[in-house]
Parts: sequence; structure tokens; C-alpha cells
Amino acid sequence: MPVVPPLLRENAVFRRFWLGQSISLFGDQISLIAVPLTAVLVLHANAAQMGYLIAAELVPNLFFALHAGAWVDRRGRRRQTMIATDLGRGALIATVPLAYAFDALTIQQLYVVAFLVGTLSLLFQVSHASLFVSIVPRESYVAANSLLAGSRAFSFVAGPSLGGILVQLLKAPFALVVDAVSYLFSAFYLGSISPEEPPTEEAERGQVVAGARYVMRTPAIRSALLATATINLFNFIFWALFILYAVRSLHVRAGTLGLVLGAGAVGGLIGSLITTRLGRTMGIGPTFLLGCIVFPTPLLLVPLAGGPKPLVLAMLFLAEFGSGLGVMILDISAASIFAALVPHRLRSRVSGAYTLVNYGVRPVGSLIGGFLGSTIGLRPTLWIATAGAIAGFIWLLPSPIPKMRELPEPAE
Repeated sequence: MPVVPPLLRENAVFRRFWLGQSISLFGDQISLIAVPLTAVLVLHANAAQMGYLIAAELVPNLFFALHAGAWVDRRGRRRQTMIATDLGRGALIATVPLAYAFDALTIQQLYVVAFLVGTLSLLFQVSHASLFVSIVPRESYVAANSLLAGSRAFSFVAGPSLGGILVQLLKAPFALVVDAVSYLFSAFYLGSISPEEPPTEEAERGQVVAGARYVMRTPAIRSALLATATINLFNFIFWALFILYAVRSLHVRAGTLGLVLGAGAVGGLIGSLITTRLGRTMGIGPTFLLGCIVFPTPLLLVPLAGGPKPLVLAMLFLAEFGSGLGVMILDISAASIFAALVPHRLRSRVSGAYTLVNYGVRPVGSLIGGFLGSTIGLRPTLWIATAGAIAGFIWLLPSPIPKMRELPEPAE
């Protein structure tokens, strides 16, 4: 008989929050494979167009992140903002299968939907940081982040695999209906809770850039941002081309590709289970450093893949498994450090400033990936992407993070 984690058993508000996020994450993973496969298989997108598509969803982080964080901290009502963004994203995703059903789907529509979904996702994310600490006590930050990350890892297992099967059975655009419905569940569960949120602040001079100043003046946050932004830049050069490379160069079918991505989720699920123990054994800072190394290194197996089909698939499975393990260790430890370190009054603004860079480099990476893939080829670009991502951990070495044994106290 499975044992229910104490936090889910004893904290009903977090349990509802976790359920809504878990269902939504599952739908997101179906879209993660169904949207690019819609572009490749239905609209016959090339390398440059794939780069544009990935960039379209991520470029709002460059345009709006700082102002989104300041707006949320000033306005408050984070839960209501998250509900509105869930409903909006569900409606936008639903337009893709609707347009396909009427033979009106174009790559330009995918660009627009991706951009608007990315904008709403940014508002959701900067609100999430403040709502999380309203729901979870400090001593449970790592456990709560592990549960949320575990849900994400499980969605990585089942979502892409189901998405790949749905693409083969129903066509890629119709698989997106599941994601649209999942946003409704997230909105419902958020609507069923009413935690006491951090207080808002009156608008004042410099409020928009207050989060950026905090990031630059806090050594641990600054070095973490440089490391994760470097990893993200090169990882999105990689991700912009991975599905195209797997389908056209390695001749992997959609259903098999979903299973390959599911292997990454198995690694992520294991990562979510062991990170709390790693944090206690190694210290939370060294655990973060470990995640920054383990996340990108296995992806070297993708451009190395060659030979008989079973060997190619085995290398892809190992690459995704190891990378999934590493990213979960990275995410859980980083989220716990930030939750402990950042003052409540600055939380959304710091999240916005961090997102501006950490997510802002992602569309840049996608565009670089599309350009390099079109000029020097897919495989050489994947080599550059993996090598650059592996180097990201170097930023952490001179920082306080490698010596950080326990969660830090808030730094004003």
C-alpha cells in the first residue's frame, strides 16, 4: 500500500495546489512533443522555422519579465492571476486543433499561440514563487519542491509517451486537446484554495528594477543565474533541433520518440526522490552544483548516436535518462535555495529579474540553434550545444554555493 507523504496528508491547501499543478504538467508534456511534431509532420517546418517556434514561446521573458514581477508584487492576488492565465492558455491551445479541423492551420498561427501562451506562462511563474511560500512552511521547502518536481518527472514519463501515441493515432494537433483540458483542472484546484498571500507594496521609484538589483548584489543568486542561464542558452540550441534531428537524421518514429523522452522522465522521477537525501548528505549547495553537471553531460550521447538502430535508441534513452536525473536535482535544490534566501516582499520581482535572463536566453538559444542547424548542419550544432551547456557549472565554483550545507537565511 503506497505511503502518502506527510506534507500531502497534513497540508490540505498544498495538496490541492499540488493536484492542480500535477494535472497541468501532464498536459504540458503532451504539448511538448505534439506542438513540434505538428510543425514537422503537418506543416513541414524546416530548421529555421523550428527555431522560430521555440523562440516565440520564450521571447516574452525578454520583453515582459521585469515588469511582470513588479506588477504581481504591486497588485497581489497571485492566485487569481494564476487562474486567469490557466484559462487563457487552455483557450489558446484549443485553437490549434480547431484550426486544423477546418484545414486552416498555419505555422504563423503556431507562432502566435506560442507567443501568447509564453506570455501567460510568465505571469503564472512569477506569481507561483510568492504563492508557494504562502502555502508551504519554511522547513518543508525541499519536501514540497521534491513533490512538485516528482509530479513533473512523472509527467515526463507518461506525457511524451502518451503524446507520441496520440500523435500517431489522432494526428499531432488533436493531441493538444488534452493539454487544453488540463489547464481547466489547474484553474479549478487553484480556485478551491485561499491562502494568505504576502502583502503588496505601494508603487515607488525603482520598483521595477529592485529584483534585478537584488540578484546582482547577492553572490549566491548571481552565480546561480550565470550558471543556469549558460546551461539554458546552450540547452535550447540543442532542444530547437533535437526532435528534427531525431525524426529526419536518426529516423525515429513519433511513438518511439515519445518513449525516448519518457526515459528522461524516469531519470527525473528518480532525481526527485533522491534530491532531499542528497541535500542532507552533501549539503544543498553541492547538490545544486552536482545537478548543473549531471543535467547537460549525458546529452553528448545524442550527437554520438550512430550504428544499428537498437544502439541509436539505447544512446538516446541513456541521454534522456541521465539528463532528466540531473535537471531534477538542479531544479529542486535551486528552488529551495531561492525560496529560503529571497525576502517575501521581493519574491515576484526577483523571480521576474531571474526569469528575464534565465528564460530570456532560451529564445536566443533557439534562434541560434535554427541558424546554426541551417548553416553548419544539425549534428555539429548539437556538439556545440552540449559542450557549452556542460561548461555552465564553472560560474558556481567561486561562489558561496559549493560551501552551502544548509538552507540559507533570507538576505535583505
